[in-house]
Formats: sequence, structure tokens, C-alpha cells
Amino acid sequence: MAQPNDCDHVNSTTQAMIRLYHTHELHPHQCGSALVQPIDAPLGLVWSLVRQFGSPQAYKQFIKSCEIVVGDGATKGSVREISVVTGLPAGRSREQLEALDDEAHVMVFSIIGGDHRLANYRSTTTAHEYLHQGSAGIHSKRTVVIESFVVDVPGDNSKEETRSFAETIIGCNLRSLARISEKMACTVKV
Repeated sequence: MAQPNDCDHVNSTTQAMIRLYHTHELHPHQCGSALVQPIDAPLGLVWSLVRQFGSPQAYKQFIKSCEIVVGDGATKGSVREISVVTGLPAGRSREQLEALDDEAHVMVFSIIGGDHRLANYRSTTTAHEYLHQGSAGIHSKRTVVIESFVVDVPGDNSKEETRSFAETIIGCNLRSLARISEKMACTVKV
């Protein structure tokens, strides 16, 4: 699991968030992990991108399109149909929103269908803000996003292969979220 190395407060807050939302009980045929991404942008801006269940392509670069097929995209039980970019071992994914809490900054979704091998996949994403002390004692608001997952391991894959695949996709998405959020934060400051 990746960890931000900014300051002790971030690490203790991040560890508390992991204990609260990202500690999952795994069955013998499952694997999971949690990835942590510090972002030099305010929580409100970052969360405005993360919470868009109906528009994950706003920062997730492997998504070609998304359509809400059940619900409004903001309430539990909403379902989205995702088209994945060419080159990945999938073409579509059907996903259900399990929780969206704008006060706690928590979103949970499960994959409920599609033409991929991610059976019983469940993702939890949280975000929290902290004050970063920079040079000359200047403080700035920053955000830490944590995304964890649990998934069944396909019979012909190892736990390590399955975990590595999911971590690669999530890691790319989190780095993309950081780039987009930080660029937006710079634009807002100007």
C-alpha cells in the first residue's frame, strides 16, 4: 500500500481512514489492497470529481463512456454502464453505487456485470483534507484520496497477478485525478 510522506498528521489521519473504511475481510479466494494519493488541491475540488458516479471519465482515463441506466447517479442503487477503451481485457462494465456520502467524502461501488474477469469487485474511495506547511511557514489545503478494493481471484490467475492488475488501473486513475485536480486548483488561484 502506498503512503503519502508529507507529515505525521497526514499519516495518522490516513491510517484512521484506512482503519475506518478500507480494512476489508478477505476470503481465501479473494485479494485486495488500498492505494493512497496525496493531491495538492482542496478537498471540495477533488471530491467534486470523485463523487461523479455518472461521469467517472472526468478523471478515469480507461473509460470511453458512461451511461446511468438505473437511478440518478447520486443515490444508492444507481447503476452505470461503462464502455472501456480498446486495449484492455474488457469492453464494458456494469457497476452499482453502494454508498455516496458527501459529508464523510466516501463513495462505494460494486461491479455487478460486464465482459471482464473482475467478479465480486467492490471499491471504496475516501478523501480527506489536511493543512500542509510549506516553505516559509505558508500553509495550504491539500487532499489525500484513498481507494481500496476487494475482488475474487480468477481460477487461472494468482492473487498477485489479480492484485497487480487492479492496482495498476487504480494507480493510473489516482495519478490522473491528482494531475487534473492540481491543474484545476492552479487555474482557480490565478
